[in-house]
Amino acid sequence: MNLLGKRYFFFALSLLIIVPGLLILAFSGMPLSLDFTGGSLLEVKFDSGAPQPAELITMYADLGIKDTQVTTTDSGSMIIKSAFLDDKARSAITSQMEASFGAVTVLRFDSVGPAIGAQVTSRAALAVIVAALVVVAYITWTFRGIVHSFRYGVCAITAMVHDVAIVFAVAGIGSLVAGWEIDALFLTALLTVIGFSVQDKIVVFDRIRENANVLRKLDFEKLVNHSIVQTLQRSINTQLMTVEFMLLALALFGGITLREFAVILLVGLFSGTYSSIFIAAPILVVWETQEWKTWFKKQEAI
Repeated sequence: MNLLGKRYFFFALSLLIIVPGLLILAFSGMPLSLDFTGGSLLEVKFDSGAPQPAELITMYADLGIKDTQVTTTDSGSMIIKSAFLDDKARSAITSQMEASFGAVTVLRFDSVGPAIGAQVTSRAALAVIVAALVVVAYITWTFRGIVHSFRYGVCAITAMVHDVAIVFAVAGIGSLVAGWEIDALFLTALLTVIGFSVQDKIVVFDRIRENANVLRKLDFEKLVNHSIVQTLQRSINTQLMTVEFMLLALALFGGITLREFAVILLVGLFSGTYSSIFIAAPILVVWETQEWKTWFKKQEAI
């Protein structure tokens, strides 16, 4: 099974998913939730029928509250996002709602200050950067017995960036199709994907290292391909039988509040296994064989 022979097809397949999703984010903006931007979310249900969204926006404006957005859920409740509200402002709003539209039930109220949102963003970025540096250092040290051990760490991080890009691309497509937002649960899913991604790549690279000590006379590309085939069954079985099926069930039957989280994990963990086999190892082969030197020569021969 010559998986590495189709490496450019797999590179193109990844770009086919990543590029459209990132373009959506670039042109429509990052769909950040209150966890990152700061603000308040109030979900209410009216006993005598919901008013029009424009009426609620006008009511908020009359109370001096800006940046108000109103959406209606499938269950009939209304989600109102606005600038930051304290408990006093929330009480004033609910009182005004009852006076204007009748009895109202508060289903949820979340409020995050701008400083907390900025802190979450900076710490999330710092966590990803620190994780990447630790992974490069760890792989370089662990694989120090083989030539160019640093390249293994860089290829692992490159593939990890691929997985992060896949996750953001899916989030971008989801924001366009289903109104998804990047919130704290998204960050949890992203960090889980990063951890799983790195772990899976270390497994593949470790098999390459073991075979490099045993099959020293074998061509490097054939050696890596042989190593991938050896880990393929383990990766597929671990993913499909223990993780992906459970996440699929959670995405289908877990309710709307967990659906985005489950789908992000489902796609991200699958991407972690995919990139270990079809991205990280092929990039290592391209780097070790310096294949880019022959790209233009091949084109001239054609």
